[in-house]
Amino acid sequence: MSGPETPSTTALSASFLDRLDDELAAADTQLSGHYPGDPGTRQPVHTVYVNADLADEQLLARWAAGAREVLAVTAPDPSAAAALALPVADDDLAAALALVRAKLDTEPIEDLRLDFEDGYGNRPDDEEDRDAIRVAALLPTLLGDPAGPLLAGIRFKSLEKPTRRRGLRTLDLVVSGLLAAGPLPAGFLVTLPKVTSVDQVTAMVGICEELERVHGLPPGALRFEIQIETTQAILGADGTATVAGMIGAAGPRCVALHYGTFDYSAACGVAASQQSLAHPVADHAKAVMQVAAAGTGVRLSDGSTNVMPVGSPEQIRAAVVLHAGLVTRSLRAAYYQGWDMHPGHLVSRYLATYAFYRQGLPAAAARLRAYLNKQSGGVVDEPATAQALAAFLMRGVHCGAIDDDEVFEQAGVRRDTLDAMARRKPLPA
Repeated sequence: MSGPETPSTTALSASFLDRLDDELAAADTQLSGHYPGDPGTRQPVHTVYVNADLADEQLLARWAAGAREVLAVTAPDPSAAAALALPVADDDLAAALALVRAKLDTEPIEDLRLDFEDGYGNRPDDEEDRDAIRVAALLPTLLGDPAGPLLAGIRFKSLEKPTRRRGLRTLDLVVSGLLAAGPLPAGFLVTLPKVTSVDQVTAMVGICEELERVHGLPPGALRFEIQIETTQAILGADGTATVAGMIGAAGPRCVALHYGTFDYSAACGVAASQQSLAHPVADHAKAVMQVAAAGTGVRLSDGSTNVMPVGSPEQIRAAVVLHAGLVTRSLRAAYYQGWDMHPGHLVSRYLATYAFYRQGLPAAAARLRAYLNKQSGGVVDEPATAQALAAFLMRGVHCGAIDDDEVFEQAGVRRDTLDAMARRKPLPA
């Protein structure tokens, strides 16, 4: 006895499907425009903040030297590094330590922001003008250094009324000075702090457009990050997640959202002794940021610690252990970037980051290989999880924790395939 026959024709007509396409056209456009996905480019693992008046041509060498001093105290060899309690096997810890030493020689700072805001403070106008003009001349030198950062720029004072004109004067002087010396450097980026409303982000877009018009720059040449350090940026008076509107208002000019640990926690009434990027109010704010940015191509950066690796060897070691633990915690929460405020933070930043990817490489590679080979096992991964596995490996390659040969040996994929999977693009032939 045969079962029921499968119909050879469908009930939904072509005209109906055409009408449906028309009805959903606007939603399709919004989805593809607002949620383009991650750009697939390298994301720096940190942003280093240095007061603008302290920046000079020796900044990179000075920070590398300071980091080496802290490394000599805390992890001169793998056995000493093991005492830092990083979640990684001994072999990978030795590899991570070697990578840190090489990193300090070749690219000690990945992303640099010369600060005219909180750290710099309020100064006479002529003094800030001089520093802005000097920074404009310095940035191309730093970005052009073979050991220079991938990205560099400034954080200027906020668009709140008391600081608006001073902040914009500094931004204007820096941009004008850069362009007087030559083309706009490809890695130039600015940070907009203490944002409280979508209107301020819209205004920032207009400021960028005006600077581009005045200087004859192509549209979209100026990009910025939004610093989320006010409660109004997370939850508006009308109960909406303000940060989502900020991303929409900024459009493709917004590169990242940066969490401001201490301003935000202070605004929430957290006692100074309890302020930390691991506090529950920080986790809530960052979870809102994470959902708002998901799929938009806007990246996330965690905040900083205020515990500096200075003092006795024991104090330095304790600060490095604390910071490495916070970096690992952020990485596990899918915050792949954070702020560093002291040369010694480079040690804990890079050690924790390299350890995180090296420790996760074998399992991620094995699962990705099994997925591609359609093998079954204890874990059956969905396409979305395969994308996450590929993105994890791609981030590890981008930051230098693992290399292409290691990925190919363990996962059986080359860089082009890994990149395509990480961004849900068609696989290469």
